[in-house]
Amino acid sequence: MTNAALDPSSPVGIVAAGGVMPFAVADSLIARGINPVLFALKGACDPVRVARFRHHWISVGQVGRAVKLFRSENCRDLVFIGTLVRPALSEIRLDWGTLRVLARLWAAFRGGDDHLLSGIGRILEQDGFRMVGIKDVAPDLLVPEGCLTRKAPDESAAADIARGRDVLRALSPFDIGQAAVVIDGHVVGVEDIEGTDGLLARIARLRDEGRIRAKAARGVLVKAPKSGQDLRFDLPTIGPRTVEGAAKARLAGIAIVAGNTIVVEPQAMIEAADAAGLFVTGLPA
Repeated sequence: MTNAALDPSSPVGIVAAGGVMPFAVADSLIARGINPVLFALKGACDPVRVARFRHHWISVGQVGRAVKLFRSENCRDLVFIGTLVRPALSEIRLDWGTLRVLARLWAAFRGGDDHLLSGIGRILEQDGFRMVGIKDVAPDLLVPEGCLTRKAPDESAAADIARGRDVLRALSPFDIGQAAVVIDGHVVGVEDIEGTDGLLARIARLRDEGRIRAKAARGVLVKAPKSGQDLRFDLPTIGPRTVEGAAKARLAGIAIVAGNTIVVEPQAMIEAADAAGLFVTGLPA
């Protein structure tokens, strides 16, 4: 579900993992007159940042406790946001509510990240909650269409962008990653479990080792959600760190799908890209 109308009289529950995004979403809701309640995941959510919001702590797998807390706060609408390292099943803190849905939870774990998150979302929806996405709760955090920087992609970069989108579309059924690096028509890296930062660090290392011989300021990082992905969960994210990684990888720029990519600290990201001579462009969905 996307483009869902939020009820301003009820708080929105934010299941908050790592990074700054849960707090950016909370601030966006507050600015629109909607109260957020954060359900902070132990071991992932920042305890300092979360302290300024109404919040509760939960552990991964505590479905029963989470459901009781959601209901006690009258949170019908829920959103998952933030970075989270997929836990091993042995690390999940089981409670009675988890045991009740253990078969469905096990089925959710037997796939990629999108399969896992959408599976957990379906479990909660069967308990009467409504899973919503960033488009519903914080549309101002999504990348707009068009070039955001002083530098724009040239013909070579446009061809690399097209190749990158084709690659990501082809990989979508395997639920692997949401990013690829293409340089002069060659696919030199695809995102895996190490994430986008790791992908860019790998490209930088391969350049340093001489295994990528293309000139500096060539190539594009392309990010896009998987085809058929539930857009309420695990959208691609970029920010100043992405720009820093792309600069170290000596790329020409970054291309992301507009409306389906979250941007962290947009002004800082654009300033960093301009300073590094990179382009950042939002692609048509």
